Amino acid sequence: MQELSGGCMCGAVRYKVVGAPVVSRICWCRTCQKISGNGTANALFPTASITISGTLSSFTSPADSGNEISRYFCPTCGCHILGGSAANPHFRVLRIGTLDDPSAIQPQVNIWASSAPNWACLDPALKLEAKQPSPPQAPSNG
Repeated sequence: MQELSGGCMCGAVRYKVVGAPVVSRICWCRTCQKISGNGTANALFPTASITISGTLSSFTSPADSGNEISRYFCPTCGCHILGGSAANPHFRVLRIGTLDDPSAIQPQVNIWASSAPNWACLDPALKLEAKQPSPPQAPSNG
């Protein structure tokens, strides 16, 4: 089973994740653009597969989808580590750039492409979703 690790810029927050992502994507919603100045590369994992060491701060606000989204970041360096939706608490969105080896996960789809600026470099090899795709099913307990 795949095990990945990563953390923030200053090293105060570290994490491990076990298993493959449910999906990996580049998100072009306006909130992600404000977080990064660009689209954000992220991977969706079952919440239970992620172990965090260190303390995270959070900020919660409505997303373009209408869901309430919490974003978790290092209180020391401000590095954005992951996010989660109140509508899907069984999943967390992990920022691929925080992985020790960000090449370990290749994005599969561009989401919220309708919000991308006209200068965005959208890889034509990736699937394109204009808005938020349907959420995946909750992981089974078996």
